[in-house]
Amino acid sequence: MNKNYYAVIMAGGVGSRFWPVSTPEFPKQFHDMLGTGETLVQKTFTRLSQLIPKENILILTNDKYSGILKEQLPMITNEQIVLEPDMRNTAPCILYASMKIKKQNPDAVMIVAPSDHWIEDEVQFVSNLQRAFDNCESDNVLMTLGIIPTFPNTGYGYIEYNKLDSRQIKKVVQFREKPDYQTAKTFIQRRNFLWNSGIFVWNVRSILEAFEKFQPEMYQLFQAGFSTFNTSEEKQFIAENYSKAENISIDYAIMEKADNVFILPATFDWNDLGTWGSLYDKLPKDECDNAMVNGNLFVENATNNIIRTNPNKLVVIGGLDDFIIVDKDDVLLIYPKKKEQEIKQIVAKMNAKKSE
Repeated sequence: MNKNYYAVIMAGGVGSRFWPVSTPEFPKQFHDMLGTGETLVQKTFTRLSQLIPKENILILTNDKYSGILKEQLPMITNEQIVLEPDMRNTAPCILYASMKIKKQNPDAVMIVAPSDHWIEDEVQFVSNLQRAFDNCESDNVLMTLGIIPTFPNTGYGYIEYNKLDSRQIKKVVQFREKPDYQTAKTFIQRRNFLWNSGIFVWNVRSILEAFEKFQPEMYQLFQAGFSTFNTSEEKQFIAENYSKAENISIDYAIMEKADNVFILPATFDWNDLGTWGSLYDKLPKDECDNAMVNGNLFVENATNNIIRTNPNKLVVIGGLDDFIIVDKDDVLLIYPKKKEQEIKQIVAKMNAKKSE
């Protein structure tokens, strides 16, 4: 394996739309959401380690999840776990991890990938990643992997590329926010828009130059602690300074500003597993299009439902269509799938009521 290849897995989110399975104490990336026998972060680590040396894979997460990570990925060292004392969105943590990697290997080429995505055909994923690595090794570019849209999804951001660019790796024109339905339909009809996967590839010099140019204040904040990175003094520096970084995404901070951004249309199937509905799309179904995770299902006049419960539990449902049914410990969720975006707000309301 190429010793210059590195990965940064982002595993700090709380996945509130997957409540009640995903909670702030034990979020979705640490669950076996698909019933495969592996948690999402385990699957991501295994996938990336097909091309990247295991010791070169860093996991970015919150302080409170370090114990869970060590339990689920016992092969990693403490030095591979990069702890955020505060949640400051993706730009600060990517800058922090990139500086740690630069100090270890200034010739590094790295991928930044979420820990909770579903990717089928891992052979194609590795092939796409190799092509991106090859491009970033030789050129001063910032790359992302784009997903070819299959329908006008309003839950994803889109990336527009140059329609006249006949190369496999295409020049990005602009990033576009999550659109309404009509705008999404227009994007698909134009055939030069891809879904933003949130997967990025670059060499460490290129991304740090971009931070220095477009986020000079944040760059200087972390550069002041460069001598402490990968030493015993790092933890104290981060504890004292991390919260000073602006709360901003890598898209807003860098990708939408830079003029050396390129995109590779991915040739693997992808899903961001952001909601119960997106999980339903990727699960096997019975003859009535019901998807079951873990338990045993008996249905009578019930269709298009997703059901998740404890292993080996018998679940009997009748007369329900297009519902989310989740049984976990002392919580039972029964909610219309078409209103799944409301679950996050409901959890927030319940938490606010508890704290009154």
